[in-house]
Amino acid sequence: MNFRHLLVKNRIPIAVILIALGFLCGFKVSHGWWIAWLPFLIGILMIVAYFMLGPMTLIQGYMESGDMEGAQKLLAKIKYPDLLYKPIRSSYYMLQSNFSTMGDDLDKAEQQLRKGLESGMPEKEYEGTAYFQLGTIALKKNNMKEATENLKKALQIGLQDKDSEAAAYLYLSQITIQRRDYKNAKVYFNKAKNAKPTNPQIVAQIKELATYISRMPG
Repeated sequence: MNFRHLLVKNRIPIAVILIALGFLCGFKVSHGWWIAWLPFLIGILMIVAYFMLGPMTLIQGYMESGDMEGAQKLLAKIKYPDLLYKPIRSSYYMLQSNFSTMGDDLDKAEQQLRKGLESGMPEKEYEGTAYFQLGTIALKKNNMKEATENLKKALQIGLQDKDSEAAAYLYLSQITIQRRDYKNAKVYFNKAKNAKPTNPQIVAQIKELATYISRMPG
């Protein structure tokens, strides 16, 4: 554990020590109150950071290294998510939603995504991603109407990459095929192809659907 990790994970104990040090300086050292303001200030800032930032600044490193268990443990340390700074709060709920989806708890994942949207996303692409995820959750729950609405909203707002854009159009194409709306199914399919995705799974899905699309009437 490096110094930064140690500092972030122990903000409250360190803050208490600093504030105690400030009082010690004030009472025990001659003219100590002139010195005491510094540990007081640092201690108060660390308490504010504990509640407004939490350990979120460390979580990206865990995610990049593939340590999902470590990331979840850090998220669990946040006891008061509503006190987090708004952009940090939305990221917190997005991550919680991802873990809930991985655990197949779709209702909880949906609830967390909506909380993230209520908190306000730092960028439009993150908002688009949230609606995209809501769309995929609705698909898994077989709620085609809600899936369509959320996927269209995600595309309207904008997504972070071409793979997500292609996936959204593919899902819409599959939904319209089920409704026998072949004309729009072809439109969405062509948009998925035109997005030029690079994800092997999405590319394979496009190739698989292409044969079916070519045989459709209209």
